[in-house]
Amino acid sequence: MLAVVIVTYFSERVVGDCLRSLADAGAGDARVLVVDNDSADGTIAAARAALPAVEVVPTGRNAGFAGGVNAGIAAAPGCDVLVLNPDVRLAPGAITALREALAVPGTGVAVPRLTAEDGTVHLSLRRRPTVARALGEALLGGHRAGRVPALGELVVAAGAYERPGTADWATGAAWLVSRACLDALGPLDERYFLYSEETEYMLRAGDHGFAVRYEPRARAVHLGGEQATSSRLWALATANRVRLHRERHGRARALAMRGAVLLNEAVRALTRPGQGGAKHRAALRALVRLPAWPGPPGTADPPGYVCFAAQDWWYHNRAHSDFQLMRAIAGRRKVLVVNSIGMRMPAPGTTTHVTRRVLRKLRSVAKFLRQPYPGFHVMSPLPLPFYGSPVLRRVNALLVRSQVRAVCLALGLRRPVMVVTIPTAWDVVRPMPRHALLYNRSDRHSAFPEADAAVIGAMEGELLARADRVLYASRTLMAEERELTGERACFLDHGVDLDHFTRVADPPADLAAVPGPRVGFFGALDEFVVDVGLLERLAAELPQASLVLIGDATAPMERLTAHPNVRWFGFVPYERIPAYASGFDVAIMPWQDNDWIRHANPIKLKEYLALGLPVVSTDFPELAHYRDRVRIAATPGAFVAAVKAALAEGGPRPAAELRASVLGMSWSSRADRLMELAEGER
Repeated sequence: MLAVVIVTYFSERVVGDCLRSLADAGAGDARVLVVDNDSADGTIAAARAALPAVEVVPTGRNAGFAGGVNAGIAAAPGCDVLVLNPDVRLAPGAITALREALAVPGTGVAVPRLTAEDGTVHLSLRRRPTVARALGEALLGGHRAGRVPALGELVVAAGAYERPGTADWATGAAWLVSRACLDALGPLDERYFLYSEETEYMLRAGDHGFAVRYEPRARAVHLGGEQATSSRLWALATANRVRLHRERHGRARALAMRGAVLLNEAVRALTRPGQGGAKHRAALRALVRLPAWPGPPGTADPPGYVCFAAQDWWYHNRAHSDFQLMRAIAGRRKVLVVNSIGMRMPAPGTTTHVTRRVLRKLRSVAKFLRQPYPGFHVMSPLPLPFYGSPVLRRVNALLVRSQVRAVCLALGLRRPVMVVTIPTAWDVVRPMPRHALLYNRSDRHSAFPEADAAVIGAMEGELLARADRVLYASRTLMAEERELTGERACFLDHGVDLDHFTRVADPPADLAAVPGPRVGFFGALDEFVVDVGLLERLAAELPQASLVLIGDATAPMERLTAHPNVRWFGFVPYERIPAYASGFDVAIMPWQDNDWIRHANPIKLKEYLALGLPVVSTDFPELAHYRDRVRIAATPGAFVAAVKAALAEGGPRPAAELRASVLGMSWSSRADRLMELAEGER
């Protein structure tokens, strides 16, 4: 009897493909168990959608890899156990070949040939760790040392991966363990908590006379690669290498291993400056401290998060990325969102709706500090946004900083992760103690029509130069600024609130009263973003359709509402947006062609697709990744024609497929990546 055990932790994006690969691989009537380490994203839902018969074993905590495997083994008594990472995809026949290898007398563990997505072979076979091999790798490098068995742990010979054989141990992305081996060895050692668990177990199997057998006919793709890029995980793996040697050979030999590994990491920390050597410097710190065992998550106080948002929670659309990311993080960390401190003081003649803007900001400031959700705090400091004057800039920064510091002190946020979206926050955060500084480069704010381009551009430049990480939602903007940000630049795509943006059957009564078909838009109707002229043309050339506009406006709406088939609903609370949008027959994105839009990545697109709506949009660079799901128009005439086609034919794909195309884009998965960048890769 066979059991397949897949340990998951925030694995929504990858676990489905892993499960779908099992049938062709030869799983047959095997039990399939997903052991979930308390994921807060859609991992379990994705697993059940991919394989309805899957058995879910929740651990109720982040038990680590070994803890998860042990829970799976305990839930499958009497079975051989195939352990898989969720980012593994088995090739047809892989399980059959592994079971045949396991049947070879004396075998306790069978492992497959692992490759990357492009077919490159992963060097997954290893020799027993020794001090001599650690020194060889320090002086020669892992690949060079691996050519000489006495000097390298890594098996690098190409022929070794083309024929069956045995190894001292192998990387644990996919490994089949016999019931006899499991009964003889007992559970995995959970003290290592990520990295070295499979090393320890396979070496222990060898001590008990069980061979680790490599079978090249069993093939699997392993996406992997996180340890190679994460300083935290690299440091943990490096320290566990020494701990493993201590447990197997005693303190004296462990001291020699520690020296060899220290030399290895020191050489690379010195020869790889900047971000390239960051993981090696982290490993050096871990080796110097080297506590007896790594503590499980939560044993050290994790940092909180302070986000300087580009919007105001109390009157802007709460779908903005700042709010979505921080709400997702608030389930795991304490969060303070600082409402927008603006980029200039509203002034008659240069700013629209001056009085309304000032009054709504004052109403927001009057709320000062509130807690809309557990762990999620929102504050509205009183700013003096006179950014054109250097003196007043310093006064404003001191004023806002003193308010934020007081709130942080009250909330116990000592050295938080600072996430800055609005560039004017740079003067505030620059001297503040912090765990890390992340610049959420959501837009090029210096291109904002009412901004002082020189002043805001200078602040953007400081943030680009000084941030620990620069997060981009626009690939175009990231590419343009690559020389400024280098390896600190990371693409962090926007997510979508999938639970919220679900289609409802009955639209609100006031929308139902609007004659169909309905061409709809929801979001801020700002004149520098939305092409009002295009909307006018659309209303004029489609008199038989109703143009439904939902959102607060700074554009001159009288031009539009003069048309009898235009209905402007004004501001609608975020909670009610999906109900209104469910009544659209076609959703539109009528953007201006300007620098702002060319560097934008509208969240609205994913929200439309999550609702399964046919979408028509003007063109902008980020749409290149959605051309199979959206009708794109380069001219006003083409836009009107595309809307007519969408009304007549629907979307390029059925509604269910449009929604399915964004199921892997939850805000929880985006927040998890942000936390890894802030807390792990230092």
